Amino acid sequence: MDDFEFVFALYSLLLGLSMVELLGGLGRAIETRFAAEAERETFAIGWLTPLLAIFVMLDLLSFWSAAWVARGDIAVSSTALLGVAAFASVYFLAARLVFPSHPEGFANLDVHYFRVRRVVLGLLLALLAAQLAYYASQPALAAALAHPVAWIMTIVLVALMVAAMWVKDRRWSIAILAALVARYVVIYLL
Repeated sequence: MDDFEFVFALYSLLLGLSMVELLGGLGRAIETRFAAEAERETFAIGWLTPLLAIFVMLDLLSFWSAAWVARGDIAVSSTALLGVAAFASVYFLAARLVFPSHPEGFANLDVHYFRVRRVVLGLLLALLAAQLAYYASQPALAAALAHPVAWIMTIVLVALMVAAMWVKDRRWSIAILAALVARYVVIYLL
């Protein structure tokens, strides 16, 4: 087992748990929807929370693949393990907040989205800043930051995330989240 495999085991475990948290939240929401239907109660999942979940999952996958890019610069150390644990733990926290623990307490999950969006997106922005700082500190990785396309895509990402944090209109929020998801889908398909 080399250094990267050792450190990546911790990273992948925590990021995997983040994905499980997102899928578990979606499962709870769907289950609540079916239960509300059976009892003739009102409960709507809406668009905002699921779109946020998809975006967080795609963002998480991008960081997972970024770890692969950085694999040559990773050495086992207390600092590396602490950094990886902190980084992945912030992802878990963001993923945990996307869906409410008890969705039955909401008539519509869009209400929950507007309560947590700034925290979730703020955590993801902090992780992006940490990743960019790490890349800039590593000479082999800093070259990847020099490409104009990388900067343009990063600026678009940050602008859309900031907009999603502050826009209060439901329709505009859906459009912005759809654009965030589309940005990752386009990158993944290229």
